[in-house]
Amino acid sequence: MLSNKINKVTLTGILTAVFLATTSISAVMAKEATSGAENTTKAKLSQYANSESRPEKNRARNDERHPVETLMFFGIEDDMTVVEVAPGSGAWYTEILAPFLRDSGTFYAGSYNPESESKYQLRGAAKYQKKMDANPEMFDQIKQTVFEVPARMELGPDGAADMVLSFRNFHGWAGDGNELAAVEAMYNVLKPGGVMGIVQHRMNEDADEEGKPGDSGYIKTSHIVRVAEEAGFEFVAQSEINANPNDTKDHAEGVWTLPPVMALKDQDADKYRAIGESDRMTLKFAKPE
Repeated sequence: MLSNKINKVTLTGILTAVFLATTSISAVMAKEATSGAENTTKAKLSQYANSESRPEKNRARNDERHPVETLMFFGIEDDMTVVEVAPGSGAWYTEILAPFLRDSGTFYAGSYNPESESKYQLRGAAKYQKKMDANPEMFDQIKQTVFEVPARMELGPDGAADMVLSFRNFHGWAGDGNELAAVEAMYNVLKPGGVMGIVQHRMNEDADEEGKPGDSGYIKTSHIVRVAEEAGFEFVAQSEINANPNDTKDHAEGVWTLPPVMALKDQDADKYRAIGESDRMTLKFAKPE
């Protein structure tokens, strides 16, 4: 009897050890697979961020805008459906996102309104389209939609996107009092569980905000979080990838004093080039499941 009990205990111990070892091996394999996929994604993003098909002046901004690290933080994958909101006529991020998603994913660009009453919108639409037409091998699969706030906000089909991204746009919406409408449109285009990524010039939380929010180009992180949560998003995380402690945020022409705009032109140009681009928050939100 004692021998049987010992044998049962031994067998139980062996089976437990085998189970733990198998579980440990599975965990290691899963971790390695995840790490491998992340490395592949990072390499692909780096390829397009540094591609010579991008204008040299745009590639030169990589060191300050950290596109690869930013997109990795948001969790992008090349088979996703991704929406870029208000990409700008220079299409800086579009140059990376469009080829990255071209073969396996779907890319929507919520751009200027070509039928707008605004001359700014019309000029932007024409410039963006000219850039698209000039390089069909890179841009031919883009699904162009319209995002003129608040007149026409058509980012894509409701519930279609895995990720929606906005780079340095929030101050414009806030200045017109339309930030909630813009964020709600971003919420609607996402699937449950989808991610909203925001990069925005960052105002210090203890700063006195003069005039309308966004007049200086800077916005408080708390302002964006509040609006996003009001729209229904859950705050997930923030990163200091795009932080710049050298930015004092007290410039005569607001954020546009700094590169790349350099609103004061030659006045103190070396000083502002030394500061570099603005201090920016990088925020990740999720639409609840």
